[in-house]
Amino acid sequence: MTNREDFKSFIPSEKIIPELTFKAIIIGIFLAIILGAANAYLGLYAGMTVSAIIPGAVMALALLRPFKGTILEVNLATMGASAGECIAAGIIFTIPALILLGVWTEINYLETTLIALLGGLLGVLWMVPLRRALVVKTDLPFPEGVAVAAVLTTTVGGETTDEKKASGVTGIWLGVGALVAGLFKFCELSLNIFRGTIEHISSIGKYKIGGNINQGWLYGGVTISPALLGVGWIIGTRIASYVLVGGLLGWVIIAPIVALANGLPLPAPEFAELGVELGGFYTIWANQVRFIGVGTMLIGGLWAIWAIRMNLAGSIKEAIIGIKGGQVKSKKRTDKDASFKLIFIFIVLMTIPVFLLYLWLSDMFGISLIMAIITIFFAFIASALAGYLTGLVGSSNMPISGVTVAVLLIVSLIMLGFGVTGAGGMAIVIFISAVIAVGGSISGDLLQSMACGQMLGATPRNLQISMTFGVLAISGVVGIVIGLLHKAFRIGSTKLVAPQAGLMAGVVKGVLGGEMLWPFVLAGMILACVLILIDLPVLPVAIGIYLPFTLSIPIFTGGVIRYLTDRQFKKKFGTAQEEEVSDWELAIKNTDIKPKEKAIRTGLLFTAGLVAGEALTGVIIAILVVMGINLAFYESAPWLPGLVVWIYIAILLAYIPIREIINKN
Repeated sequence: MTNREDFKSFIPSEKIIPELTFKAIIIGIFLAIILGAANAYLGLYAGMTVSAIIPGAVMALALLRPFKGTILEVNLATMGASAGECIAAGIIFTIPALILLGVWTEINYLETTLIALLGGLLGVLWMVPLRRALVVKTDLPFPEGVAVAAVLTTTVGGETTDEKKASGVTGIWLGVGALVAGLFKFCELSLNIFRGTIEHISSIGKYKIGGNINQGWLYGGVTISPALLGVGWIIGTRIASYVLVGGLLGWVIIAPIVALANGLPLPAPEFAELGVELGGFYTIWANQVRFIGVGTMLIGGLWAIWAIRMNLAGSIKEAIIGIKGGQVKSKKRTDKDASFKLIFIFIVLMTIPVFLLYLWLSDMFGISLIMAIITIFFAFIASALAGYLTGLVGSSNMPISGVTVAVLLIVSLIMLGFGVTGAGGMAIVIFISAVIAVGGSISGDLLQSMACGQMLGATPRNLQISMTFGVLAISGVVGIVIGLLHKAFRIGSTKLVAPQAGLMAGVVKGVLGGEMLWPFVLAGMILACVLILIDLPVLPVAIGIYLPFTLSIPIFTGGVIRYLTDRQFKKKFGTAQEEEVSDWELAIKNTDIKPKEKAIRTGLLFTAGLVAGEALTGVIIAILVVMGINLAFYESAPWLPGLVVWIYIAILLAYIPIREIINKN
């Protein structure tokens, strides 16, 4: 693994410019509330959230420009925006399950606020030692961190938002990418001119299996997303290929085998609009195959943590030296975290409020104490796993719901061992899992922002303080937002389906009710062990199984385009002509850019624009939906126009970085 200890940031470590300022903190708090509220609605409505790091960076840039904010102030304000989205994601994937289980009839504000606050603070605390282990001492790509660094260094140029430096690469491709992806997504989601997902299921004949005659089915599909093309290009061919392998395993091999053996079930309510056949196939994936991905993710996550154990041990060693009052060697500004001594003291002290919360909610003293201690430890596991996954495929594609399901399974089994079942037991499992899910969500997504900060030359300690303010702000608001949405649309209705919370409710009911499909989880765990034995990365495969197959295809396509791009570079420049420069270095490099570096940076700027444009448009569309504004042209949109445009964007992604090479030849 590459070590980034000596990485040369955009703002040198020896240079000090304004960063942790009042205006940056206030704007971060404002963005935390706005983007957190928008994502709360989006997650309950569509089962997904929009990563706030890119929209947050662009909005922070716009808000700080009149005040001549520095590039580090913009980055710090972005941390607040990320905190808002993370808290919202962790809460909306878990707390609404209490409504669906019938434990609550309305969203209880105080309980929701305390869960968000404690989980958020735990995530921030654990993120501090994880930063060095996952950001500095690994070669994880952190694709959205790269995209934001490219956006800010290109749009700001110098140290402040009104200062420009001479750059070797024009920022026009950043704007082109953002405009293309933004218009594409607006036409798809708001104007409904074309469909964003194209998928089909076909019968391949009837077969006699175990005395029953069932049909065989073959499924295929693609989500035509410019942003996912960009993510695939940034993470590269290798990781993108493993994500596709997971998708093929889950959707093209395992799900058809299950359908052949048992027949297609009736579609679950959330898949009814897909039709009987496709909806039934999705139901097999959601209720059975997805749990193979959970089992794979569980073992793969533990293995990933084991693989970085030396990095973690180094962080803990520094903490112990600090606690004992010893001296860790003097650090440069860009490597100064919050005091490890205070961090670990706070982590231990967090056991007390977590215990009191569980005791208040359950009236079980002994179990509350044990589960409080387990929560602190599991929050670390969830944070490390979420951080690793985020670094691998980006915040938008990081399946925090999959991490939460894994946590739910373990917590449910522990509670089952204590003999705590029924509605009360289910409620306690959701409470515990919610705290851990919020912690994992915030630690994972904020590590993406920390990676961006590492590239730009931010001070980690300042960013960690900013995160804390963001957590405090959104924790006080998220309960109100979800409560209002429940009163307006009712959680579980067609207007507020809350699919991820439905999944959590199903898992808890399955485990504590004895209906859980353990063979699928076990199969996933065995698959993970096999992948480890043959030395293949587990988590990208697990993500491919867990996520809808249609997302794997554009990620893989972006990876293939990156392969073709790199192949052209090798033909033109060879491998020995100049020293290889990483995407991290190119994302912030504005001067003395060599021809090959210029080509790759151009590609990075265009892909950063694709990711940024789609993310920003997603937030705008969410606001339009909340306001009840309907701009749709068609009730049922065609798929062909969107596919043609998406293929054209893919061709652009292949052409733009190498156009000068082609033109000179």
